[in-house]
This record gives sequence, C-alpha cells and structure tokens, in this order.
Amino acid sequence: MKITVSAQVRFQPDKLAKIALAGTERFQLDLYCVAPGQAQKPHTHTAQDKVYYVLKGAGRFSLAGSEEMLKEGEALVAPAGVEHGLENVGPDPLLILVMVVPPPKH
Repeated sequence: MKITVSAQVRFQPDKLAKIALAGTERFQLDLYCVAPGQAQKPHTHTAQDKVYYVLKGAGRFSLAGSEEMLKEGEALVAPAGVEHGLENVGPDPLLILVMVVPPPKH
C-alpha cells in the first residue's frame, strides 16, 4: 500500500488532527497535524508501544515525566505503560508520523 503522506495533511483549529493512514491487526499508522499551541496531554497505553517520528517542525515531547525537544528526523519511543504526550511550542506547524503496536481495540 502506497501512502502519500503530504496529501493527508490537514489541521483543526480547536485540537490536533489525528489522521489514520493505515493499519492491520498488528499495527496502526497515523499522522498527527499539530498547530502552534496545540498539545496531546500526557497519557499511557497499557498494552501498546508508540513511536513518534517528526516529519516537519519541532515540538516538546514528554516521556516518563521528562521532556525532550524533537525536530525533523528525530523519533521518540514510548513503551507500553509509560506516560507520554506532546506540545507544539513553536511558531510553525508540527507533523508527526505515529505508529502504535499493537493497534488499540476500538
């Protein structure tokens, strides 16, 4: 399956946009479009690992109570059970490729 990620980019004025790109029984791939000032509050997943990969922009990411600034080409791995979140603290849009393994049951 080919995915043109740039064609999926869209922002919402009130909260970050989570766009489902692909998924199987074993993984989920999303695109987060985060406008300046938007955030995903810290949370945990008891049974899923999550990987954030910054495609464009920069942001502040939290992992287990610590904060890291990530920019284009950098990734953060949040193992299951570890609190994580993010915030776009800069002036530019933030695009993040997000993989969740295994996918959450909806």
